[in-house]
Amino acid sequence: MSLFQPAPPPATKLGVLRVLSPNAGVHVSPFCFGGMSIGDQWNGALGSMNKESSFKLLDSYFDMGGNFIDTANNYQDESSERFIGEWMEQRGIRDQIVLATKYTTNFKRGNDSIAQKANYTGNNVKSMHISVEASLKKLRTSYIDLLYVHWWDYDTSVKEVMDGLHSLVMQGKVLYLGISDTPAWVVAQANEYARCTGKTPFVVYQGLWNILDRSFEREIIPMARSQGLALAPWGVLAQGKLRTDAEEQRRKENGENGRMMYPGKSWERDDSETKISRALEKVASELGLGSNIGAVAIAYVMQKTPYVFPIIGGRKIEHLQENIKALDIWLSEEQIQFLEGVLPFDPGFPHNMVGDGTKPFFGMLNAMSYKKVQPQQAIKPTD
Repeated sequence: MSLFQPAPPPATKLGVLRVLSPNAGVHVSPFCFGGMSIGDQWNGALGSMNKESSFKLLDSYFDMGGNFIDTANNYQDESSERFIGEWMEQRGIRDQIVLATKYTTNFKRGNDSIAQKANYTGNNVKSMHISVEASLKKLRTSYIDLLYVHWWDYDTSVKEVMDGLHSLVMQGKVLYLGISDTPAWVVAQANEYARCTGKTPFVVYQGLWNILDRSFEREIIPMARSQGLALAPWGVLAQGKLRTDAEEQRRKENGENGRMMYPGKSWERDDSETKISRALEKVASELGLGSNIGAVAIAYVMQKTPYVFPIIGGRKIEHLQENIKALDIWLSEEQIQFLEGVLPFDPGFPHNMVGDGTKPFFGMLNAMSYKKVQPQQAIKPTD
């Protein structure tokens, strides 16, 4: 084979890789596979899955060119990590996968044989140590590509967390660091501490973001741009609440309902979810996608800012195939304004006064005329 021969084309655009973040040069798929559905312990909340169906879904993602998988120490009461680890080992593909997992949540919640569970949760170093050692065994690997702090506990200092995480990197047990479900000011403080003390900073932020909930725009996206972090949004499809009227009616008629992860939540769409779903369906129709509103919802977040890697889960291979069509979509400015106009987002003070930095502040314009350098843009399907 010639040294200059290009790599063979991937099976799908899922195999057209991207640099993870400005501060993490590893190359990953544009979608991160969400491993919360992998496992057999949360069937009541997420739908029926077993090892065979989990492996088939993982095989499908990998065969389409995917290499970026996200899980957590507690998902499916630990069966998610176990299944993913066994799958990678059986296929002999561990080093081909960029594997993310998380610590902080009590991963022994479902184990009644453990009387005291305090040390299995929190951001502290003991919880970190116990969780990472357990994850390495379950995942059948000697290293974790990307370790997330799952959520901020407000009990552990930034210093303790960053020193502990840096130690894991120095030991070779973890390669990159991420943080999830945490205020932007904490992330900025943590990365500033890391830079000032020669420690390893966070390079990815994970959190809830979709067309229904645009809170990311308030502090998270500006923080990520400033700190050089990628964004890995979960809930991009609003836990299945973004669906067409026809799909809603079909579920009512056959009793399929939907995922009910959180107690007290209805599987049916509320007024806001219905309005957004109808707007997405209109745009999907304009783009020739029929009723594939999920692809439009995914494309929306992917073009808002660079380095966005949506976490896409689910249980059905056909849903994954439909979602990949988002990689062919580029929404027009008019389509974005239409979607955002259905449920206007108010970022609050001071953002609604000084803006987000992409346009000149009115306080400057009474002194001069000038143009601003625009932030880096997301990758287009035609790039």
